Amino acid sequence: MAAVALIDIALVPPGAGAEVVAEGKIFAVFNVDGRFYVLDGICPHAGGPLGKGALRDNIVTCPWHGWQFDVKTGQHCLNQRLCQTQYEARIEDGKVVVEIG
Repeated sequence: MAAVALIDIALVPPGAGAEVVAEGKIFAVFNVDGRFYVLDGICPHAGGPLGKGALRDNIVTCPWHGWQFDVKTGQHCLNQRLCQTQYEARIEDGKVVVEIG
């Protein structure tokens, strides 16, 4: 596993998300009340950018076709069989960091 710094926490204020490309992957980083969550940034429906979706509470809505996921768990809101890959996020030196590998 390798630690990857994704984005400065100041760039993702509470209630917002961001799309980050790192290590050849697209990540969706979300700030829910000061806690950071990271999902695979590509919506499984049609490849939409989850990091650019609207965040309401802990639910992100894909901007392309409206698929919704709980950013805390990666779980799709309507289909329990769909779960987006989630990465454990931590803060180091003011940046959101995940382990990949």
